Amino acid sequence: MFKLVKLRSVIRIPPSMFGSDLNEIANNILRETYQDKIFKDIGLVVAILDQSVSEEGYVILGDGATYHEVEFTALTFYPVQGEVVEGIVSQVTQNLVFINIGPVDGVVHVSQVLDDKLKFDPNRGALIGETSKKTIQKGDTVRARIIGVSIDPAKGMRVQMTMRQPYLGKLEWITAKGQKA
Repeated sequence: MFKLVKLRSVIRIPPSMFGSDLNEIANNILRETYQDKIFKDIGLVVAILDQSVSEEGYVILGDGATYHEVEFTALTFYPVQGEVVEGIVSQVTQNLVFINIGPVDGVVHVSQVLDDKLKFDPNRGALIGETSKKTIQKGDTVRARIIGVSIDPAKGMRVQMTMRQPYLGKLEWITAKGQKA
């Protein structure tokens, strides 16, 4: 789920940047500090949208830089357990299906794809149902439910999903009535 989050911070502006536009400097420092990074409480910061930086800064003894308080809005991605998402299959292995759901890939274990036993075809890079003959491969559009989210700034974001519930799976498997075929 994407969210707009209002945050506050203090930025350090080195002397080499004095005389430049304060908002432009603040935006560059905030992007360098926050963008494309994962934080436990807010998730993955996708973009810094705007900022309001205090023109009054302070100096710390022995440091020639100035420190300014700044408020900014960040666009974040924080997947929520139970959320239903659509994405494109980016990779299929013998045990896992990776689904691109925006800025990250979610993972579906082979046991969570179908109620059928699946075999991996390494030539096609696809999983094929033994009884149903349904296939899932790279490039397929699927609908899945998030069943687990693990966020660790050091290790990254891990999103576990399932497609074994009604109305989930490869979009071609879902009939016009919204039932699983």
